[in-house]
Amino acid sequence: MAIPDYQKLMLPLLKFTADQEEHSVRQAFDAIAEGFKLTDAEIKELLPSGQQEVFNNRVGWARTYLVKAGLLEQTRRGYFKITKRGLDVLKQNHPSINLNFLNQFDEFRAFRTLRKAGSENQQVTDEKSEQGKTPAEIIEGAYRRLKDDLASDLLQQIKKSPPSLFENIVVDLLVKMGYGGSRADAGKAIGRTGDEGVDGVINEDRLGLEMVYIQAKRWENTVGRPDVQSFAGALQGKHARKGVFMTTSGFSEEAKAFVKGIESKIILIDGNLLADLMIEYNVGLNQGAIYQMKKIDSDYFLGD
Repeated sequence: MAIPDYQKLMLPLLKFTADQEEHSVRQAFDAIAEGFKLTDAEIKELLPSGQQEVFNNRVGWARTYLVKAGLLEQTRRGYFKITKRGLDVLKQNHPSINLNFLNQFDEFRAFRTLRKAGSENQQVTDEKSEQGKTPAEIIEGAYRRLKDDLASDLLQQIKKSPPSLFENIVVDLLVKMGYGGSRADAGKAIGRTGDEGVDGVINEDRLGLEMVYIQAKRWENTVGRPDVQSFAGALQGKHARKGVFMTTSGFSEEAKAFVKGIESKIILIDGNLLADLMIEYNVGLNQGAIYQMKKIDSDYFLGD
């Protein structure tokens, strides 16, 4: 089944604490995941940032809202228990708990008013939240869309660049990824265009213990198996074991299948992956605004 949105997790989370015992966040994650019969893949599904599981994020926000409404209380870092108000709500046998339900409590209305103070867009954000996305998911979704747009624009710029600039892009990216030693050494190595089917060679490490051969094509058409096979043959001719085939377009399924069945290790980098790597390693980009997501340091408020 699909991972429940955070509002659908509120009532199960409150019921989990009905024994009035103190529970850890981890215990809640495990028990609710079991209750919804989530698969390992669903439990491990990550937010776009790759830094937190979607399910854990949603349980965390469900807990936060229940605490703000006074149905749960945080007892210490990572632990919580049900309140008298929470027990009273459970006795009423409501079929569900959501944001509209929590709005009946003064503390929760004050919390939401504080959150949206000074933000004209909060109503839109809340509407999106009510569709099942936590605030963190909304932010990460917007970040993913911005990154996708940037990758698309970046790839178009690469395709419009002259071949010589594309070679420089390849060099800059590989050096920032830790290959090639110095930028000057890497530039000299990559510059061997047309050398028996290989566009360049670069050190795998700073000591030059092993070489990686490069094929870089600024193409619009899909790269097929014959081109990749020719590159693999060039590697064999040089007694090389490793190669990187980089293109601004894509690779055919036959080409991908071919590299999986050969002894040499050839990495295929298509246009989309190339743009993503350039973003990750900040090649051809400058830095815009930085937004930090902060959270309470519970240990700070525990005192000595």
